[in-house]
Order: sequence, then C-alpha cells, then structure tokens
Amino acid sequence: MNPRLLRKAKTWDRLARWAITAGGLAVIASVIAILFLIVEVTVPLFQPASSKQVAARPAPTGTLILGLGLDEYLENGFTIDAQGKIAIFPLQENAAPPATLLALPEGAPLAALSDEGGNRFTALRRDGRIDIFRVRFSPQFADGRRTLQPSLEIIRRLPPFANCDPVRASSRGLEDEGLVTAALCTDNSFAIQREKVEIDLFGEENRAISTFRIPPPEAERISAFTLSEEGDRLYSGTNNGLVFAWRLGEESAELQETVKVFSDGTGISSLALVFGSISLAVGGGDGSLTTWMPVPGPTPGSKVLRRIHELRSHSAPVVTIIPSRRDKSLISIDAGGSVYWDHMTSERNLLALFPERPVRLAALAGRNNGLLTLDKGGTLHALAISCPHPEVSWRTLFGKVWYESYPKPDYVWQSSSGSDDFEPKFSITPLLFGTVKGTLYAMLFAVPLAIFGAVYVSQFCRGPAQRLIKPTVEIMASIPSVVIGFLAALWLAPIVEGHLLSLFVAVILIPSFFLVFMAFWQQATERSLAVRHMRKGYEFLIVTPVLLLAVAAAVALGPALEQWFFAGNFKDWLYSSVGVTYDQRNCIIIAFGLGFTVVPIIFSIAEDALSNVPPSLSAASLALGASRWQTVWRVVLPSASPGIFAGIMIGFGRAVGETMIVLMATGNTPIMDWSIFNGMRTLSANIAVEIPEAPVGGTLYRVLFLCAVILFAMTFVLNTGAELVRERLRKKYMRY
Repeated sequence: MNPRLLRKAKTWDRLARWAITAGGLAVIASVIAILFLIVEVTVPLFQPASSKQVAARPAPTGTLILGLGLDEYLENGFTIDAQGKIAIFPLQENAAPPATLLALPEGAPLAALSDEGGNRFTALRRDGRIDIFRVRFSPQFADGRRTLQPSLEIIRRLPPFANCDPVRASSRGLEDEGLVTAALCTDNSFAIQREKVEIDLFGEENRAISTFRIPPPEAERISAFTLSEEGDRLYSGTNNGLVFAWRLGEESAELQETVKVFSDGTGISSLALVFGSISLAVGGGDGSLTTWMPVPGPTPGSKVLRRIHELRSHSAPVVTIIPSRRDKSLISIDAGGSVYWDHMTSERNLLALFPERPVRLAALAGRNNGLLTLDKGGTLHALAISCPHPEVSWRTLFGKVWYESYPKPDYVWQSSSGSDDFEPKFSITPLLFGTVKGTLYAMLFAVPLAIFGAVYVSQFCRGPAQRLIKPTVEIMASIPSVVIGFLAALWLAPIVEGHLLSLFVAVILIPSFFLVFMAFWQQATERSLAVRHMRKGYEFLIVTPVLLLAVAAAVALGPALEQWFFAGNFKDWLYSSVGVTYDQRNCIIIAFGLGFTVVPIIFSIAEDALSNVPPSLSAASLALGASRWQTVWRVVLPSASPGIFAGIMIGFGRAVGETMIVLMATGNTPIMDWSIFNGMRTLSANIAVEIPEAPVGGTLYRVLFLCAVILFAMTFVLNTGAELVRERLRKKYMRY
C-alpha cells in the first residue's frame, strides 16, 4: 500500500478518534452540568432557618410594656405600655432614639393586651372598657424616597360588660361585617358581645349588638382562651388539661365538645388558632406544644378534636403562642424565656433562640422575615429571620401527612388553592406512583407487541414484506407525541368509553381466534400440499382477516353482553357494585397512546438484535431436527436477549420521561390507585403543568426542580442497571 496514503488514513483516523472522544466528553459534561443546575435549584429546600440580629436597644422606661409590633419591611418597631402610649422607633443599628409617639384615647391604664395579628390589638382597661385598635404604617413617597408614616386607627371603643369584671379580652371579625368580642371574667365565665352590621337601602350602616354570657365550668379554672378568625368559635383551656369548644351564635353559645388534652391533669398554659382557624395550638404546663384539628366523628356529619401534630417541647410551661399570619408556623415562648419557631405541617423546628436574657414578649413580622423580642432585662432585640421553605421536609415530600380538613393521613399533591390560608401539599409520592403506573401499563401493551413483531419480521418474514414492515414501524417513532396525545385524548378516549365492554371481550376473543386459526392452519399444512408450499413469510396476510373478524365479533357482542348482564350500563355497574369510578382519560388510554410511541423503539432494537444472531447457530439447530419455532425460542432469543433487554429498557426510559401524551391523555389526577379505569399524574407531566405558574425561587418552583432531579436519578439508575444486566446476558449467551 502506498505509504503516503497509509499515513493520511492514520491521520484521519486519529482526528476522527479525537473528535469522537471530544464529542462524547462534551455530552457527558453537558449532562453533568444539567444535573448540577437542577440540584443547585433544589438544595435551598433543605437549608435550615437562620437569624441575624439587626438592632438592640433599651426599651422605653417608666411603665410596664404589654405589647410589641413591627412593620412588614423591618424598618420600624413599636412598643405599647400600660399607659396606652405607643413608642415607634427605627430598627436599624445605631439609629436615633424613638422619635414618634402615639397614644390611645384618654382613659384608665391598660390591664391586659391581646395581639390579634397584623398589628391589631385588643386592649382591656382597668375600668373594664375595651379598645380595639391597629397600628398602621403607610408608605409615603417624597423626592424619590419611600418612608413609612405610622398612624393609629381606633376600630372600636366598647363600654364595660355588664356584671363582668374582665381579666382579659379578645376580639375577632371583619370591621365591615361586625366584631365579636370575648372577655374572661373574674368569676371564670365569659362575656360575649356580637356586633352585626346591616346596610339599608340608603347605604347607611345599622349596627345591632347582642350580649350574652357563658357560665363557668364546674370545678375547672379557665387558664387560656382564643377566638377563631370569623368569631364563630371559642376555645378555652383549663388548669386541669381540658379544652372546651364553643360554637357562638348571635345570642347564645353551644358547647360542642370537651377534650381531655392531658390525662395526668397537667394544665393548659396557652391556646392559639393556627392561620386559617382550623387547627388549634395547645401549649401545656409541661412544656409540650401540640396542634389539634376537627376530624370526622363516630356519627355522620360530626366532628371531634384530635391531636394531629406534636411540635418541639419546651423545658418550661408554654406561656405565649404567636401564630404566623402567612403560613402554618408558630412562635412559642416558655416561662423560662426560650423562643421556638416551628412549622405545624412539616413538624420542623425552624429556630431555637436561647438569649442570655430570657424573652418576655415577642412579635412576628407579617412576612415571617423578622422578629422583635423584649427580654426580661428591658432590652429590645430586632432579628431578621429567614426560612423560605418551612413547609418542606422529607416527611412532607415522601411520607403520609395529616392535612387540615382531611379524614386521615395521606399522600397528597395540591400546590395551590383559592384562599390565603391554604396548607401546601407537596407529596411527590403520588407523582412517583403515577409515573410507574403509567409506564407499566404502557409496557404491558408495547413489549409483547414489539417483541413478537420483531421475531416475526426477523425470523419468519421474507422478501419485500420484510423490507417494507421494518421501515414502516420505525417511521411511527417520528410522529410527534403531541399528535398522539391529541388523538388519544380526543378521538380514542370517547371510542373506548362507548365500547368499554367490547374492549374486554376483544382481549379474550383476539387471542382465542388466533390460537384456533393457528391450530387449524397447522392441520392444514400437514394435510394439504398446496397450503404447505404456500410462499413463506406472507402468513400475516391470512391471519389479518381472522384478527379483524375477532374485533368485529367483540364489537357486536359487547352491547349485547352489557344489556344482558349489566343492565345496559357497564360503567354504572362498576361504580354501584365494585365501587370503581370510570374516568374517560385513564390507564387504558395511556397504555394505547404511550405504548404506541414505545413500540417502534423496542421493535427496531429487538429486530436488529435478532437479525444479528449468526445464521450458523440457526442452521445448526435446524440441522439437528429442531423446528423453526424451537430454533427461535431456544437459540435465537437467548442469543439476542442482551439486545432485546436493552431495547426494553430504552423503551421504559422513553415512557418514564414522556410528557405530552400523559399530559393530554391521563386527566392529571395525582391519586394512588392501580385501577385501569382511573388516571394519574406523572413527574414529567406535573412539571409541565405547574412550572408556568410557579413563582421563581418559591417552594413550588424548587419542588418541581426536585421532581426533575428524581426523574434524572430514575433514568440513571434504570440505564445503569440495564447495562449491568445486558452485560451479564452478553457474557452468558454471546460466546460465538
């Protein structure tokens, strides 16, 4: 050979090798970079909460401080003292002393103050009068700068309750719909005042006020109470561990339930309703902090309080519970001054603050991004706190959680709702289940069809038919998945629903007709010389009419059987007798639609593997007297098993990652049910559905990226395992 040509060929070989190596490394680097990208977005979900002191300053002296507050921008804080004076000060370090002073209207000193949330307070004066007010911070713009202008809004001034010497008061309700005020009296009873606002035809407000009393419980001392946001429920706790749940009407109260929280007689030291007023947080004299929720009772329509969540316990009695106005988190303070920040749903302890000087009072910012505390030494501490994803934990992502208004713990995915007090439900388990369920049903349809087709085309079909079938099947892979999803959802699903029983009859008749015909054909080939010498490889032309006849018989028999055995409606019978509901977009549809996309992949790879088995092996088997089918079963299939298995696993991975078909044809219901009559939601479809409306950096956004990480991990594990199995099969069978 010409040395010059040889050197040139070797040079091109080296260049090709380097180019291929560089391309392969680039692909690997790109995949790794994608993995790092999605993991980087996911990691903040599991970062712990943090706190940073913004400022520390002495509290105003002279009178006892009863309440604290701060604006949502963490720029100003304020204190409320027993004289009704509100001192407002900046939170920045080294800022000037308080320059703004507001004051409640003249009157007796304050005896107690209740923080109702959102810088709204109920003040009880020593003469029994009640002031309901709010401290507002209004943005003002001047010279291109924003400042917050504090103001005091007096919502109501209520006269003393008749025949009641109040100890503490609390108010709830909307200002434009009236207020409900509850006062705990010194005789252990409650005085309730309900205000109802009506607007007449001339637009004037008419306020009707009704007052009633709730008698004291026998042999029990009320130690804590709280009102619901709507003012329709009152919960009171006693020093013996009992909780009384009252339903407040317009002129009376109904005791709905009495719950024994502590069987050993431990007292209840504090009560608060979690944001949304469904769950009740109970602080115990033993330092425990639990939440209770109404669940279905023993009789239809009844509700009973049941302990659902246990949060981190304190070492001393819990004296204050401050619910967040943004999510299901709680700030709790014990008698020793320790402060815990917990999230109810995830049961995560977000922060534990142990200052050198124990905390006496605290206030949480409206955005959960700041905390103002007053220690027992008289120093105010402003803290910037951060925990953007408190509702996420490994338990809420993959375990059963008992959510509000649910009868039992469950795996639930529900990312949004119409109300602000919604409890996010980010369980990925139903999505994993739906991914596996849809893939398995699709593979049950696709694998037998693809492998049997590959065996027939590679081993039995001959001539032009063989050269035509394989390219035709491979062209199926080029059909856009959105087209298949469209046809499956809008064309196939109604047909299947209208001929559901015929479909099940066809599952029985098609194999039966095929087996009967094959038995007849075998007898015919043995007895008829003309049939025996029929051109090999074209038997499918004779089988096809038989299969079409089976389909026609199933279509004809289905309605008759449905009329005879199921009163003319098979779907109603499923629901009434078996308790199974039929969804039009279900696993039957996804098996056909998704299986249709997987068949070409498995068929093509399996056919190549079968065709590449050396003809010498088949010839040796046939020479020893084996039939054609025995040769395929005992020789060809084992030899091609590595390639067939690789095709199946590639098809499985294709089905796992499919998005458009499952998005359009499954109904996207995140339920955990193996029924073929129900739909599901897969990881890929969930990402496609949710990502357009997920706020960047929010919990939903990061959980969706976690779904992408899980999909990545699933395909990686599947492909790695498939390669290991394929290699073992190759070493076992491919020794020729």
